[in-house]
Amino acid sequence: MERLIIQGGRPLEGEIRISGAKNSALPILAAALLADGASRIDRIPHLQDITTTMELLGQMGVGLTVDEHMNIEVDPRDIRECYAPYELVKTMRASILVLGPLLARYGQADVSLPGGCAIGIRPVNLHVDGLRQMGANIEVENGYIRARCKRLRGARLVMDLVSVTGTENLMMAATLAKGTTVIENAAREPEVVDLADCLNRMGARVSGAGTDTLVIEGVEKLNGVQYNVLPDRIETGTYLVAVAMAGGRVKLKDTRPELLEAVLLKLEEAGAQVSTGEDWIELGMSRERPRAVKVWTAPYPGFPTDMQAQFCALNAVASGVGMVTETVFENRFMHILEMQRMGADVRLEGRTAISTGVAQLTGAPVMATDLRASASLVLAGLVASGETLVHRIYHIDRGYECIEEKLAQLGANIRRLPR
Repeated sequence: MERLIIQGGRPLEGEIRISGAKNSALPILAAALLADGASRIDRIPHLQDITTTMELLGQMGVGLTVDEHMNIEVDPRDIRECYAPYELVKTMRASILVLGPLLARYGQADVSLPGGCAIGIRPVNLHVDGLRQMGANIEVENGYIRARCKRLRGARLVMDLVSVTGTENLMMAATLAKGTTVIENAAREPEVVDLADCLNRMGARVSGAGTDTLVIEGVEKLNGVQYNVLPDRIETGTYLVAVAMAGGRVKLKDTRPELLEAVLLKLEEAGAQVSTGEDWIELGMSRERPRAVKVWTAPYPGFPTDMQAQFCALNAVASGVGMVTETVFENRFMHILEMQRMGADVRLEGRTAISTGVAQLTGAPVMATDLRASASLVLAGLVASGETLVHRIYHIDRGYECIEEKLAQLGANIRRLPR
């Protein structure tokens, strides 16, 4: 397997551009299944999860055309089968996002129960129960969700838990349902808003995006669209934490500061100097070490769970005692054991990681366990003395476009080792 090798100790300086958001691109690619014609989705990040999604769509018979800038044309008019096999779905939980569009547009869907990162329980019952309330006949057997309907009908759906993919799946399905669907306790994440904007550009009638109540008036058909995916707020936050840990000054372009308010406040609390414009963020760190911070993850607009591991890395080298409490996923501290191998003084008490920052981490061989955990280990390696070797980086390739190239562009000593 490929690995990343890092020689720590260099400050970061320069400018980089932020990629399109994976967590927007995946549902928007699925939404293209709803259209009567072809759609062109621009600013798609070049990631393993995108490749998996394209393979899944292509296997169904969807026409796909990709240009040199990773703009993708999706044409569902010659779709052959509404089937998402285990072999693909097991590698990426977001594959379940084809369930709602296939059922709404074609009246049938056979989708494997999902796999992906082992960071906690993310129940699919929210998707299944909602579609049943909209009139679908669904059986779960032999590891597959088998769904059928003539036409979905509008319903009032109250979600037991705030779920991003659950909200997205049901919102997409409701666009072609007969009547009005109301989704209460809906996710408010920017990626949900981005999907709603795309659907409305296709001719859907979705209102309330960004609040906890969505109202979707079903329409007879949706049209193809050209749409630009929003910038990746988690990639943005990861590079900002890298600078706060390593020192230096970096400007991130093609991003949106308003999507990261909770993260920027914590970075300023840690001692970083942050300035922003309409589509850029600049962060400088002149302190020798950041200050430890206390973080509680929560659904948007709270502090994002996808930035939890990165702030654990920051607290590991900060001055003082820091606390990171994970409230969204129950099994998302697997990176702590690897950081301890690098000399981090951190212990777990339930869902809280308590860190007493050390002046220096030490490079070591470490193993990535999930997408964001792998990013945190890279950040730790940037400030550790000696050499850090990060194994199983296929996790990081699922969510970060060319991470070693972007960090090297900022002056980091990092490179990818072949298999």
